[in-house]
Amino acid sequence: MNTLIKSGFLLLTITAFCSADAQNRVKASPVFTNGEAQIVPEFKDANQWIRTDLWVETTFDTDGDGKKDRMHVDVTRPYQTETEGLKLPVIYESSPYYSGVAPDVEGAFWNVSHELGAAGKERVHAEVVRTGTRPIISNSLIATWVPRGFIVVHSSSPGTGLSQGSPTVGGDNESLAPKAVIDWLNGRANGYTSADGNEKVKAYWTTGKVGMTGTSYNGTIPLAAATTGVKGLEVIIPVAPNTSYYHYYRSNGLVRSPGGYLGEDVDVLYDFIHSGDESKRAYSNAKIRDTEMKNGMDRITGDYNSFWAGRDYLNHMPKMKAALLMAHGFNDWNVMPEHSYRIYKKAREMGLETAIYYHQNGHGGPPPFEMMNRWFTHYLFGIDNGIQKEQNKAFIVRENDAPDQPTPYRDYPNPEAKDVTFYLTEGAPKVGGLMMTKAAGQGRETLVDNYSFSGESLARAENTNHRLLYVTPKFSKDLHLSGVPKITVRLASSKPAANLSVWLVSLPWNEGRAAKITDNIITRGWADPQNHASIRKSEPLIPGKYYEISFDLMPDDQIIKKGQQIGLMIFSSDKEFTLHPEPGTELTVDLDRTKLTLPIVGGSEALTNAVTN
Repeated sequence: MNTLIKSGFLLLTITAFCSADAQNRVKASPVFTNGEAQIVPEFKDANQWIRTDLWVETTFDTDGDGKKDRMHVDVTRPYQTETEGLKLPVIYESSPYYSGVAPDVEGAFWNVSHELGAAGKERVHAEVVRTGTRPIISNSLIATWVPRGFIVVHSSSPGTGLSQGSPTVGGDNESLAPKAVIDWLNGRANGYTSADGNEKVKAYWTTGKVGMTGTSYNGTIPLAAATTGVKGLEVIIPVAPNTSYYHYYRSNGLVRSPGGYLGEDVDVLYDFIHSGDESKRAYSNAKIRDTEMKNGMDRITGDYNSFWAGRDYLNHMPKMKAALLMAHGFNDWNVMPEHSYRIYKKAREMGLETAIYYHQNGHGGPPPFEMMNRWFTHYLFGIDNGIQKEQNKAFIVRENDAPDQPTPYRDYPNPEAKDVTFYLTEGAPKVGGLMMTKAAGQGRETLVDNYSFSGESLARAENTNHRLLYVTPKFSKDLHLSGVPKITVRLASSKPAANLSVWLVSLPWNEGRAAKITDNIITRGWADPQNHASIRKSEPLIPGKYYEISFDLMPDDQIIKKGQQIGLMIFSSDKEFTLHPEPGTELTVDLDRTKLTLPIVGGSEALTNAVTN
């Protein structure tokens, strides 16, 4: 037998053996225990995962080249989806950050040291140097979910990385881009092997059921996709999502920065993420940043307008069908806790399957893994694990508990919480009272604005004319707050414009090194008195004339320990958040027409018990 015949005989023998072995081998499939997807040994070997990338064609052209933009997408899947015909659902994350961000250069943020109503100095535009190696866009989620029988998909958002188009920071294309990817996963959109070629790629390895998750901007995109009503997106788990760019960069008409990023605005974030094709950047900068954003963002008045309305996902929710598990921190002063609450509340009103997980820490912090697993397992694999039958819809991590040990409640706010109104008694420049009964004839008290004093220093001061502070009696029992505090202030300003800042604090202030994030600041809020009638239209204040303004503080769920007091601090410029006008503006508060409303579990009865020895 010659060598060629021998080789052919050997090849046929091996092929027949492998074919027989494949027929006898049990096919790998997902495994579920207690309603959760388990690690499957056959899916666990990363060396056998299939990793590819492609470009999905969208329905829009935002980079001005006359062609529909294509989004860069990567896929990581078990090899059994190729060799055994296994079809699996997808967990999908999209981001503008995967290919790098702009460097931290001096002058990239807006200068906040100027009068209200004045234009700030022009800022510096930093350029992003794109990073990344194909076919891997990101490794996030992969090691967690692929071994459990999910396919993981990533995509770079428009105008970032190798995705075409322009970044718009909340514009329509940032909703339609992930929609296109989900459409491709369901055979309704075209995928290609290159950014400009015609060779198509089909997603034959998926069931078409998709779940999305991510944190911060990466958590915003799942909501953006869901508001399109795209078929196939079954569930989203946004973590600390920015649900409205107005609420992120403004507050009740006031120009206000996110915590830790003084002077940031929507155009600053645009520059920060713009890592797309260098040859297309000039067009995008001129059209989006220097025209649409410049004309719409309005750092002069801070009013709500059509530009901001288009970037508020609450306005786009009527089409949403996906189940929703939200996660947020009550002490997140970057993307503040109202962002998740406003969407959770609307989703509940719409009858969507919804739950919310709140913890006591800052930015980020996903729900417990077991909770995420149960949600993805139910909605993507169809396993009946009781998620939709659970009576408790809110999961709150109590102050001293681990993040993975939340306390379940029927809803948020706690259904047992009732609004209790507090009234002010005089005390400036020291400390006044915060009482349940109204005492007439308290008069008026005045503070003098000075941004150089931090909110913390003002809260700790025994005597200062730069803030007004009113405190409850000391609590003899714990008091549970749950919901959205509200304040009504009647005030007059010595100038046509002024910042208004409000903190709720727990006193005495804990100055120790071991102080917890929940020990001192309960919640906060900001507003522009010029918008006392509407956030859509401000009007200059007449110096000395009194105006009444009502607004919400950030939602909270916190237990104030016995021995503490709740303090209401009213001041003007907040050093870490607002513009910094020249010190000296006077705000005079009418104590008899100012009130604070707190959502207290157990209502006035619980409060009375807490202040009675």
